[in-house]
Parts: sequence; structure tokens; C-alpha cells
Amino acid sequence: MFTKFGPIWIIAKRELTDQLRDWRMIAPMGILILFFPFLANEFARRASNFIAQYGGEAIIDRLVPFSLLIIGFFPISVSLVVALEAFVGEKERGTIEPILSAPLEDWQIYFGKLISGVIPPLVTSYASFGIYLLLVMRQNLTLPTPLVFLQILLLTTAHAFLMVSGAIVVSVQSTSVKAANLLASFIVIPVAILLEGEAGLLFWGNEHILWWAILGVLIGALLIIRLGLAHFQREYFIGREVDEINLRWLGRTFWQNFRGDARSISEWYRVSVGGALKKIFPAALVLLFVAGLTIFLSYRWTAATGAKFMETAPQADVEKIKTDLLHSPDLREIRERVNAPYLFMNNTRAMVVIFVVGIFTLGVLGVMAYMLNISLIGGLFGAMQVLGLPAWKLFLGGVLPHGIFELPAFLIGCAAVLYCGVSFVTPQAGKSFGETGVQLFAEWCKLFVGVIVPLMALAAVIEAHVTPYILAALAS
Repeated sequence: MFTKFGPIWIIAKRELTDQLRDWRMIAPMGILILFFPFLANEFARRASNFIAQYGGEAIIDRLVPFSLLIIGFFPISVSLVVALEAFVGEKERGTIEPILSAPLEDWQIYFGKLISGVIPPLVTSYASFGIYLLLVMRQNLTLPTPLVFLQILLLTTAHAFLMVSGAIVVSVQSTSVKAANLLASFIVIPVAILLEGEAGLLFWGNEHILWWAILGVLIGALLIIRLGLAHFQREYFIGREVDEINLRWLGRTFWQNFRGDARSISEWYRVSVGGALKKIFPAALVLLFVAGLTIFLSYRWTAATGAKFMETAPQADVEKIKTDLLHSPDLREIRERVNAPYLFMNNTRAMVVIFVVGIFTLGVLGVMAYMLNISLIGGLFGAMQVLGLPAWKLFLGGVLPHGIFELPAFLIGCAAVLYCGVSFVTPQAGKSFGETGVQLFAEWCKLFVGVIVPLMALAAVIEAHVTPYILAALAS
């Protein structure tokens, strides 16, 4: 088994040798190693002096970890051009044929390119860390704890695999280096936004949450690596010369998959929509299990947190909360502010947003959005129990009437997003990346138009015209 990993290192060694021979590759990395730590050190020194004037010692302690996070990010973003040219660059230079014609498996070639793209930025980042920490030790700045430093190392490594694996996918799917470089912004910008959130966790001192961020980035990197392996076909890569937007093909492919072989609405529902529901059934079962676990955990957390609040909160505040929750709602005000069209548009818009972010994250954010929304049920039960209110009574009257339509629609929509994400990272024999994407989009559209929209419309009508009267009757 281990003999199969030998060709991976041969390809990686070949790539690394070519990189070290080119001064245009060595010079930027050398400048980053020698210059950027000094720049970050000067920034930290001046910022700490400025903040110390206003008593911000807690922020000063976080400047060095924040600077380390930035120092680790810049070499990866600059070195991304190496990964972007891994396949398409060699194709333009005419040097890719010997590799693709060698007696190697596709995954060996892919991992060889991946490793050669990850090593240079990581070496540059680690070397920059060492120089920067030596500079910090000579000044009156607080060094990060070993735990925080370990988290930053892991985050930097995870960022490198995430960005390089994304760049490799772009390189495989592009037909020119120019196109690959233009698509690089779809890698750098999302990771930069992610970096802002991680920096916020560092400044607030939420190291325990930072572990979840590390896990999330690693999962994202593994999914993108799987995505690249699933759609890397050397024959298709060699034969494709130019990409063009063929609107006729897009429309024809989408319509064929959306309509199927149906000749009527009833047949479309029975064959096409029914087939789509069967496909997402395993994903729906997974989300049902996730829903049960999420509701239980949110209930336990809310009950425990609420109990601590009840021990310290003034009794007058507790009674006011109970009174507000049990107060009979103003039906006229509800009808003026919340109507069926508003509820319908808000819910369907949320489903579209979940689909978009879920597709770009291969279903991860779609599942997280589902967990976040479904956790409100457990949180509601936990809060009601702590306050001594009839939780089941309010749930049956305030959620269930429209929830019997809205919750299944939400489940189907998120299950479809999870199914699309899993299908993307599953090899599709004889299908290109674009064809797979169009077909999966058609599958989601079938469920959205045929199932989700009708259920959301029914839920909006009931929530606007029935649920308020039930709540008023229960509160009276």
C-alpha cells in the first residue's frame, strides 16, 4: 500500500525543484520572510503604545496573536499563484503531457501537485513566525500562550490546505492561466472574511470557540480536496481547450433535468419531483437525526443557563418577562406588521440564501443554518421550563399550526442542499463539472418550485391568519 504513495512524492519533488530554480518564486518568499515580520512588529509596537495611553491592556495582550494570524495568511495568499498554475500553467507551457501519460493514477498526480503547492507557503509562514517571535521577545510585548500559539499554527496550516486545494480545483477546471488568476479572488476574499471572524475570536479571548473554527476550516479543506479528486479526469483535462458560455446547452440541459420525461403537471409531480424526493431521502434522515440532537442540546444549554439567570436575576424582572410572554397579542397590530406575503417572501428568500451559501460550502453552511434554526425550538422549551410557563401549550398553539408545513419545507430544502454538496464531491462518470452543477441545480429547483414554495405559501397564510387567534385564545 505504501508503495502507491511513492509517486506522490516524486511529483511533489519535481514541482518543488522547479520552484526553487526560479528566482521569481524565491524572491517574493524571501521578502515576505525577511520584511513582513519586521513590519508586523513595528505595527504591534506602535499600536501597543497608543492603546496603553487609554488603558487597553487587554487589547495589547491580543496584538501578538493577531499579528501572527496575519503573518501566516499573507505568504499563503501570495504563493497561491503556484497552485493556480499547477495544471493549467503546465498545459499552456506544454509540459503536462509527460505527467498525464505516465503510469500514475489520477489521485497520485493530484496529491503530488497539492503537496508541492502547500509546502512553500507553510515554510514561509513558519519561518516568519520564528523571526517575528524573536523580535517580540526583545520588546515589552506579551507572548501568546502555548495553547493560543498552537491554535494559530493549526489555523495557518488549515488555511494553507483550504486555499491551495481551492486553487488546484480552479487550475484543473480552467483553460488558461489568465482565467485561473481571475478566479483566485473567489478563494482569497472568502478566506479573508473568515480571517476577520477568527481575529475577532482572538481579541475576545474565545479560544474554546477557536477550536471549532479550526475544525470547520479543516472540514472545508477536506471537502474541496475531495471535490477536486472527484472531477479530475486527465482525458477531459487534455481534450478541453476553450471554455465558452453556451446558453442553449445550459437551458436545454437544465430543462431536460427539471422536466424529465413528464408530459403533464401530475406526471411531473409523480415522476420528476417524486424521484427528487427519493434522492434526498437519506440526506433528510441525516438532518432529522441532527435536528433531534440539536433540539436536545439547545434545550439542555438554555435550561442550564436560564437556571443560573434565575438565581441572580431580580424577581421583578422575571415576573415582567412572564407577563410579556403571556400577554394577549394585539391582533390588529399583527395583521398590519406581519402579513402572509411578507412571511412567504421572507421564508422563501431565506431558503434561496441557504441554497447559495450551501452550494459554495458543499452543504456545510446549509446544515449549519438548519441547526441554527431548529435549535430555537429546544431553546424555546428550555426558556419556558425555567420560567415555569406551559411550553407544550404555547408550542402547540404558536408553532405547530403553521410549523406542520414550514418545518417539512425547511427540512426538504436543507436536505436538497446537503444532497447537492455530497453529489458534488462524488465522482460523476462521464460528466463534467459544469454539467454536474446544472443537473444538481435543476434537482433543487424541482423541489423548490414543486414542494417548498407551496408549503411555504400554506405556512405563511396560516401563520398570518390562524396562529395569532390561537395564541390570543391561549393567552386569554
